[in-house]
Amino acid sequence: MKTIPVKFEAEGKWISAKIGIDETTIHLPEPINTQIPIKSIDNVQQKKNLLIISAAEKDYRIATVPKALAILKRVILMGCSGYRLMAFFMSPAIRGGVMVNDAEWEKGAVTVLKTGIWFVSQNHQICIPIADVSAIEQTKREIQGTDKEVVKIDHVESGDVSTSFVLCPSTTLQVLYNYLTDATKGSSLDGELDPLSGQVAMLVYSGMDTHSIEGMLEKSQREIDAVYDRMLGLGLVEVVQTRREVKLTTKGVRFVTEAVKPPTPQ
Repeated sequence: MKTIPVKFEAEGKWISAKIGIDETTIHLPEPINTQIPIKSIDNVQQKKNLLIISAAEKDYRIATVPKALAILKRVILMGCSGYRLMAFFMSPAIRGGVMVNDAEWEKGAVTVLKTGIWFVSQNHQICIPIADVSAIEQTKREIQGTDKEVVKIDHVESGDVSTSFVLCPSTTLQVLYNYLTDATKGSSLDGELDPLSGQVAMLVYSGMDTHSIEGMLEKSQREIDAVYDRMLGLGLVEVVQTRREVKLTTKGVRFVTEAVKPPTPQ
């Protein structure tokens, strides 16, 4: 069993210790003193150097240096209870509509957990949060001069839409597509969107600001705000900036009045 120096959260405190890990078990020492079977882990989330591991309806928070964290993640992702298959992947392949210069196919595993789709290779461990997935598509891509069936995953990354691809045998490609579609169906819109809200969504996607949208659609601020409220209720948008409307105080009116007075003759 390997040992890794970490800090883990217990009883509201962070404990510095060495944890034991092998292909089947993670051992957390006192004051938790528990063995976590890796097959019981059903979710993994990473926030910088912090790993949140979910097993048997309990969360364990472990922090360590990047190199040790990579070892821990790899063991967990290759043995946990999520859906997993060996495949080639390219992630991200496209960012903001532009091909990523150093993008290349990597051989490894795709692991689908409750909150994320993980790509694991010898050199990389990449997570696409399921909440950020905007589209799953089975399509074709030219690889070494031949069109191959791939799964295309569009996801929002730092405000831009990025695209990743997964390549695997056709017998498992359909299974992967179905599984990913099912895993991300919570992000789909339930019901229909009214035509005006649909237009606004398309204009926001194109990069227009609120003032430009009002002008394009010939709608008042109040009407667009009402559309935003509907879209907020459906989880389609989030507020990034609140526009202020102001009126002058008496002091403000006096300043303007004084400012526009003609200069007093000398």
